[in-house]
Amino acid sequence: MQITAHPVRDLAQLEAEWRALEPEVAELSFFQSWSWVGCLAEERYGDPVLVRVSEGGRNLALALFNRRRGRLHLAESGDAALDAPFIEHNAPLVSARAPEGTAAAVLRAAWQVPGVRRLVLGGTAPALAAAAGGTVLREMERPVPLLDLAAVRACGGDYLATRSANTRQQLRRSARALAQRGPLRLERAAEAGEALQWFERLRALHDRTWAARGAPGAFATPFLLRFHRALIATAAARGELDMLRVTAGEAEVGYLYNFRLSGRVLAYQSGLAAAAPAEKPGLTCHAMAVERALAAGDAVYDFLAGDAQYKRSLANGAGRLIWSERVPALSPLALAARLRRLVKG
Repeated sequence: MQITAHPVRDLAQLEAEWRALEPEVAELSFFQSWSWVGCLAEERYGDPVLVRVSEGGRNLALALFNRRRGRLHLAESGDAALDAPFIEHNAPLVSARAPEGTAAAVLRAAWQVPGVRRLVLGGTAPALAAAAGGTVLREMERPVPLLDLAAVRACGGDYLATRSANTRQQLRRSARALAQRGPLRLERAAEAGEALQWFERLRALHDRTWAARGAPGAFATPFLLRFHRALIATAAARGELDMLRVTAGEAEVGYLYNFRLSGRVLAYQSGLAAAAPAEKPGLTCHAMAVERALAAGDAVYDFLAGDAQYKRSLANGAGRLIWSERVPALSPLALAARLRRLVKG
């Protein structure tokens, strides 16, 4: 087994290799797919570096980094504006044929890239971050509420019955209130063109909600719009997108921008219409999307990172993800970081 690291000269060639390896990855995360990693790659990765694990001329693992100001960023650029499309479930792309520990070996090999003084890992599993080596300079942990759909099926498949009494009451009350406008209906965009049209409606509703809070939304810059329009076109063509619309009669209730891959549905963003007090468009849209995922045979409905109340209400479990910046264990920064932790007790 050979591990090499080298600058990327041909992103088109890398795409071909990446796509060829994807079917060999167990439980491939959408955020590991080239649909995400390669979206606007020429713009996002100013100094791309590839760590490759191979055996007998066949790839066992690939990891794309960007080198910026002495830092090596896994599947991110290191520029906050370009990394605003938030990455989660981030990890090297590793074939099921690879030996145990290959993902950790990839990250440890990244330290040998010339000019690298820090390793930045966004949205990785805690065990993978710890296995990367080095000393933690900065670290943040976020909960990831999720719904194990197999557990719902094991309880008879009635999702609503698995929720708390308060959540059931809110969902039923919201459904009754919304149904006064007409029958509730959930639709999935049939192709990329329709998905992009619905995205514009989602964006308008999303932006209005965040403007009322005095904050920019998830699509607030020209780059973010380019990124998501390109991502939607690619993901829709590959069946990796659920752009969903919920209506009550002729009235919009809301839109969900979800990814789907390997039996996992990822609730990425939403745009919700203004609602009366009894109406809960967000809860209603997600509950209907969950029912769709149950019917489709999906394994997990993942609400992604963040401890929002609506996520806890709809989820039946949670994982954890880590955002960390690490430095070599014997560097002055590492020694200072360990000293600070000792002083804090």
